[in-house]
Amino acid sequence: MKKINAMFKRLAARNEKALIPYITAGDPDLDTTRGLVLEMARRGADLIELGIPFSDPLADGPTIQAACQRALRQEVNLPKIIDLVRALRRETDIPLVLMGYYNPILSYGLDRLARDAAQAGVNGFIIPDLPGEEARDWHRAACDAGVAPIFLAAPTSGPSRIRKIGALTRGFLYYVSVTGITGARAGLPEDLKTALAEVRTLIKCPLAVGFGISTPEQVRDLAPLVDGVVVGSAIVQRLACRTDAAVVREIGDFVAELKAPLR
Repeated sequence: MKKINAMFKRLAARNEKALIPYITAGDPDLDTTRGLVLEMARRGADLIELGIPFSDPLADGPTIQAACQRALRQEVNLPKIIDLVRALRRETDIPLVLMGYYNPILSYGLDRLARDAAQAGVNGFIIPDLPGEEARDWHRAACDAGVAPIFLAAPTSGPSRIRKIGALTRGFLYYVSVTGITGARAGLPEDLKTALAEVRTLIKCPLAVGFGISTPEQVRDLAPLVDGVVVGSAIVQRLACRTDAAVVREIGDFVAELKAPLR
């Protein structure tokens, strides 16, 4: 949690915004995931989201659904991802956030997971199907362990609920740009800028926006309104069914392109 807070403060002092890439852990395999994390950190990522593969990722579109299936075929699970983070901590100190659905997290055990994740070097969790109103036990466990429970708000949330979520979340508030699933889009909603400006007036924590953002031009357009930009499906698409060594370098090049307008 402290590492995320320090990252946003450091960037704000430089008048810079955070690039937050997402990849599904274990797609195409955990060794490639390790290489991607290190390369993305080297090429400009400020925080990296690692997706926990799940059979029914209800907030995700076809791109990330397929990535989850590929990772599940590699028998990647939450304990293996925590082990991966532990190994990565010998090579990088970039903030790492796990993003996944509540079933595997609940099965693991909330207090046990929060402790194990913190000890391994995980800095936060995003759980799309756990609304803040039902997250009391997880919020307590995560905060006690020093792991940020990061919550999402959407265009349908409304001002009152956004205020509540903004007070509950730690690290940053993740604002979902569209009323729909993840997936790269050619264009973003016309009223997104107005919505982000309003959210700014309702919360005190850092604000990041994600879902559908896929190009450096879109990143540049949103940068003045937020503290961070999340890009997921556009990266995962480039990984699909790739096992060659060049893919890590290509993803690194794309991350550098995305980061450039945030400096």
